Amino acid sequence: MSADLALIWPELILTIGGLITLMLGTFAGDRQVGLYQLSALLTLAAAAAAVIALFGVDATVFSGTLSVDGFGGFAKLLIYAASFVCILVAPRFFTGGMRAEYPVLILFAALGMGIMASSRDLMTLYVGLELNSLAAYVLASFMRTDERSSEAGLKYFVLGALASGMLLYGISLLYGFTGTTDFAGIAARMGGEMNIGLIFGIVFVLAGLGFKISAVPFHMWTPDVYEGAPTPVTTFFASAPKVAAMALMTRVVIDAMGPAVGAWQQIIIFLSLASIILGAVGAIGQKNIKRLLAYSSINNVGFMLVGLAAGTQQGVEAVLTYLLVYMVTTLGAFLVVLQLRDPAGNQVESIAALAGLSQRRPGLAAAMAVFLFSLAGIPPLFGFWPKYLVFEAAVNANLVPLAVAGIVASVIGAFYYIAIIKTMYFDDKSDVEVTGGGNAVEGTLVTVSALWLSVIGYLFIPMLAIASASAASVLF
Repeated sequence: MSADLALIWPELILTIGGLITLMLGTFAGDRQVGLYQLSALLTLAAAAAAVIALFGVDATVFSGTLSVDGFGGFAKLLIYAASFVCILVAPRFFTGGMRAEYPVLILFAALGMGIMASSRDLMTLYVGLELNSLAAYVLASFMRTDERSSEAGLKYFVLGALASGMLLYGISLLYGFTGTTDFAGIAARMGGEMNIGLIFGIVFVLAGLGFKISAVPFHMWTPDVYEGAPTPVTTFFASAPKVAAMALMTRVVIDAMGPAVGAWQQIIIFLSLASIILGAVGAIGQKNIKRLLAYSSINNVGFMLVGLAAGTQQGVEAVLTYLLVYMVTTLGAFLVVLQLRDPAGNQVESIAALAGLSQRRPGLAAAMAVFLFSLAGIPPLFGFWPKYLVFEAAVNANLVPLAVAGIVASVIGAFYYIAIIKTMYFDDKSDVEVTGGGNAVEGTLVTVSALWLSVIGYLFIPMLAIASASAASVLF
């Protein structure tokens, strides 16, 4: 047991740090928000340091239910980084409404996501996923006096409970027809003759996980929750949980269902194409920037699934690279949205209100243009590179029709990104004057993200290739 505990320091640090932050909030109330924020940030930084210290270790703990390896470490670093940013930028948005519970919920959600990324057993998979989900339901409805926030939390909870039930049913089928919940045991059973029970188990498990990555047709909650939740919470939902859920789905598909390629590959291909097409078409008529970015996240999940559908190490490497670039791009875009305020200090979310932003806030408009072009995958911006990698992996896995369909659909997606840029740069100024702006921290984060997503990002390709190859090789 002591040997196992020595290998799960990131989880132990998050647990202890979360409890300390919770106790501070209990005794000091909401008067010392800065203290809770600092406690949470230090906890995340310490957890990330522990992950880095464990790089090179490839072991399982607690009777093989959790894995300590490079794949989980890669995902955890992205999760902790996104959580760090979402805690860092939150106080200015809430302006007096910030409560001690916010950083605590983020910490426990990060703990659950770390368990998801390291799971090697269906039981730990479910525990990690539900720990993340329970915190996320509360975060979505964090602004209790805001009807939109309450509605977002309720919708997320109801649909999340439905998805959880589907996942549990799939888990019970896999256990019933394989006699084990261990990924290695399930993979060994799937190497033999497949039966209808196993196929149904695969379908229901992938449906439950599809909800967590907001893949079509399990995406219904995404636009409403993204729009209704407070913007820092939406920023969190669009980044860290997406990384965790995608890492979990990748590990389940490759680790547990690897031998049954014929059973799961068709499902992944359908989810991929449906997400790419609906994410592109659904965004076209949106008037709210947060809803549009919700459809953008659905669209980008579809591209990630192209790499996963390949079922090869090259495909998993492409997915990991895509997750990193997508996370930076999404965080940057939402940080820009956080700074869009009218003269009264109210948040501006209408796309029409962005008209003339290039004249009022040229730096902000330029950064947003970089993020949107990168999400669209338009070269020479760095967002093009992960799209190229997933399509290359699909072609090398003889999935040429999938790659061609994805490339064609990405042209549709480019339309609504370019439409926003056209609004910012070429439309007459809107009646709503977008002023406000962020503090030095937000400005620095936006600037660094935009610069990295420019051609500068290509300088990091060799480093990214080594990191993603090392992480992906664990699953093969």
